[in-house]
Amino acid sequence: MRVLVIGGSGYVGGLVLPHLAARHALRVFDMRPPADPSWEYVEGGVGDRDALGRAAEGVDALLYMAMGEKIYDTTSGITSNLDVNIKGVYLALEAAQRAGARHAVYTSSMSIYGGDLLQRYFPDEGITPDASDLYGFTKRLGEEVCQNATRAWGMSVNALRLCFPTADDEWAAQTRLGTPTIATAASDVARALLAALDYRGGFQAFMISGDYEQRLMRMAKAQRLLGWAPLARPTQ
Repeated sequence: MRVLVIGGSGYVGGLVLPHLAARHALRVFDMRPPADPSWEYVEGGVGDRDALGRAAEGVDALLYMAMGEKIYDTTSGITSNLDVNIKGVYLALEAAQRAGARHAVYTSSMSIYGGDLLQRYFPDEGITPDASDLYGFTKRLGEEVCQNATRAWGMSVNALRLCFPTADDEWAAQTRLGTPTIATAASDVARALLAALDYRGGFQAFMISGDYEQRLMRMAKAQRLLGWAPLARPTQ
């Protein structure tokens, strides 16, 4: 499958795209080139409708990984979050469906929930998002844009609510037996993305976390529909 990856040159893209490239042909759309020069690259920003339209030509699916700045008290930070996490999601989905791609995966975030996630319990994805900070709020609105794409254009879109994607070696070094974690090993994030690229079921949101004991997040939906659960385990 040929996958258009929006924002694939960022931190998360560097962690997971090598895994995805083993299964799919990737076309990265970003302001800067991706880590691997062998991947097809199209330069552009998510606010450029024409550039997105050209980038979407001939692809089978969209993977939206771009994210706004996590600096909220500046004009650029406010604009970035609104533009990337809402407007850019809409324009990318619109470009995909105009090009004939009917499926997308949106990298959402558990940041759509406020407070200390380690002090909360999430029995399922139906818990109402309550983040009031700009990043979490706009990521939630990005999910609304995805859901609207299923209504307006008949697309299937999976929103993965990611938790602190972390390189596998770093995850192993920082995770201790008996101590709850929500950070997610890169290989587990990549497996979730691959499963979400395969699954088509209208709009669906999934919690994706490294909480392998499911003390904080019950990920039964991801297990049932995607066949996914975190596999990384601490060794100490």
